[in-house]
Formats: sequence, structure tokens, C-alpha cells
Amino acid sequence: MKTVGIIVEYNPLHNGHVHHFNASLQAAGAEACVAVMSGHFLQRGEPAVVNKWARTEMALRMGADVVIELPVAYACQPAEWFAYGAVKLLDATGVVDALCFGSEEGTLAPLDRLAGLLCREDGAFRSLLQEELKQGASYPAAYAAAVRRFSGSGGGANGEPPPPLEQPNTILGLHYLLALKRLQSPIAPLTVVRREAGFHQADITAPSIASATALRKLLFRTGWQAPGADALGAIAPYVPPYTLEIMQREHGEGRGPLCWEHFAGPLFGQLLSRPEEELRQLHEVTEGLENRIKAALGRMPADASSPVEALLDLLKTKRYTRTKLQRTLLRILLGHTQQSLGRESLLAGPACIRVLGFSPRGRTLLKRMRQTAKLPVITRAAAAEDPAWLGMDIRAGAVYSLGYRRLDPGEWQRDYREPPLRLD
Repeated sequence: MKTVGIIVEYNPLHNGHVHHFNASLQAAGAEACVAVMSGHFLQRGEPAVVNKWARTEMALRMGADVVIELPVAYACQPAEWFAYGAVKLLDATGVVDALCFGSEEGTLAPLDRLAGLLCREDGAFRSLLQEELKQGASYPAAYAAAVRRFSGSGGGANGEPPPPLEQPNTILGLHYLLALKRLQSPIAPLTVVRREAGFHQADITAPSIASATALRKLLFRTGWQAPGADALGAIAPYVPPYTLEIMQREHGEGRGPLCWEHFAGPLFGQLLSRPEEELRQLHEVTEGLENRIKAALGRMPADASSPVEALLDLLKTKRYTRTKLQRTLLRILLGHTQQSLGRESLLAGPACIRVLGFSPRGRTLLKRMRQTAKLPVITRAAAAEDPAWLGMDIRAGAVYSLGYRRLDPGEWQRDYREPPLRLD
């Protein structure tokens, strides 16, 4: 059974994702699909609008056969580590033949040539990157500039233009290819062009396709405190019926939709109670950012209706992008230390393959994975032999539940009692 792997967030799953899913199966000539999906917190340092189990159900109802959780250690990282963790999981299954990702250009060759060049870098590229960062550029801009300097042309060849390195999908695609090469994975890379809406396009310009960013903007257009039935109805033209049904159910149960503002209480509790020296030990708190955070707390407006947004506005500079700051605040919220997420720890990769859900065909894939997988395949959290990475996910799940409308102690341990979702 030929199987394609995809790497997703589904925040929420929309019609563009369905297009990518179907195009991936077609491009790979695959009968089955394994999806690696971020859990409760996402790559840009944001909470998911609904929890990982709801989004797993969306993926399975779309047609995915196995959904695997990307640990929070990797899910909330810059492109390099996000891609590395996800690709390592797909490679570890032993059943995935191809990886298909969306890109702005829909062309693999220029990215693959650039990945081949960067894969062999011996420290010279890192030096160029540090030079660009020292000039005050944000990390994404510094990375793109360093790649152009290192490659001489940005990866273009035979008269082709270089890949658009400022585009999020292009950078992610480049890092997927780098991870495949560094892991010496037999998985074949494929790419399909994104349809209609750009990756973070906030405006809707097509009748049935909108980015997840635009949909979240619709959900919270009347304020974050109580997005209700009208807001959910507004996204209906852009999502499959099952996405809307699941979102409505989660809303009715008080479990979403969520945004950063729902975590203002726990976040500010951490920021106010930890002294600078403790903040300095946390991942993403770099270059004296702990001092900037403490100073910003003293300048917070008294009447801020969206306190997290107000804090981000006070912290943002040309150097510190919103995404960087959101990741910083998230690591503070979750208590992730520099030591626990150091380079050596991340290079080791995820410790297990955590299955969130599967279809009938996915059950067959899981049986194969039991024989082929390079890592333990976990369907019960309590069965994990090395709970380090998994423990971070369980704690992240407990913190995520603090954003719900009702405090429910049962949600704090949901990872222990929730079996994989089985779609019959």
C-alpha cells in the first residue's frame, strides 16, 4: 500500500487543506496517508483554535488514515526544527513512501538544489547567519539573506529565479528537504502548488478558499471573549461541513474557539511571578529579552481589552517579530527551559510515535508500523517507556484546558485517558 506523508496544523481544516490532501495522494500515486499534526500549540507560537482531538477528527473525516502528534518541543519551533521533528517522525514509521508539501511555486528542483548545497555546509552558513542577525534583521530575513550569500544566487540555476525565500511555505519546504537529506531518508519529496490563498493571507479573495489566518480573523472579528454561532457561521463557505460541525460541537462544550487572550491569566501569572534570572533560563528568552518583558509589564495600559495583544505591541521591534515573541511567551507559559530544548536534545528527535487517530485502512498501516517503526508506536500515554517528550505534551494539554470556558480538572489528565480516535 503506497503511502504519502503530510505535515499539518489544521487550525482549522479548510477547503484549501482538502485540495492539498487530494493533490498529495494524486502526486504520490498513494492509497493511504499519514499526517503528522501539531498538538495544542502551533508553529507560530499560538494556541490552536480547538484541541488536537477535534482537529484529528477533522483530518480523519477528510480521509487521512493515521494522525501522529508532532511533540510540542518541535511544533512551536522555527522552520528548521519544526521540519526536522516532523520529517523524523514520518521516516520513523517505516511505512511512508513520499512526503508532499504545498509551496508557492509548486516546483521542487530549485529547492532541492538549494537543500543539497546547505546540507553540506560546514559552519560557514551559520557564520553568515550570525552576521545578518547582528545587523538587526529578524531571523526569517536574516536566514533568507544568509542563504542568498551562501549559495551565490539563492538556489536559482539555468536561468531560473531563486526560490522565494521570504515565503513561509518555501522556507518550510526547504527545511523538509534538508531534514530528508540529513536523515538519509528514503522518503521521496513532492510538492504541489498552493491554491488561491496565501499561507498567512488575512483577506479573503476567493469564494470558497481562505487561509487559516483569514478564518481565525473571521472567528474573532467581534472580539475574543465570546465568538459565537454567528462567527462560526461566517467560516462555513470556506470549510468542509465536518469542520463546521466539529467546531460547533467544541463551542457548545465550552472548548473553543481559543486564541492567545484566553491564556492571559496563566501567562501573566508566570511573567509576574518569575524574576528575570528565572525567565532567562527559559527557551526563546534570549539577548536580554527578559528585561524587555519586565519593562513592558510596567507600561501595560490599564484598560487593555486584549492584554496579550497589548504586551506583544509593547515588545515588538524590527528584530523581534511577532512570531518570535509569541514563541517566547509560549515557552514561558509552558515552562520550557533552555536546557530541555537544547540543540543536542532536539537532534535526538522525538522519543516515540504518538498515534492520535486512525481509519480502518490506518489500522492496517499501524500493524505494519509495529514491524517497521524505528521508534515505539504509542496508543496509550501510560505505555510510554521514555516519558520525557510525552510529558511535555501532557503538561501542555493541561495548560491548554485552562483556556476553556469552564475549569474542568478532568481535562488536565485527558492525555492519559483518551484513546486514539477510531473512524469506522
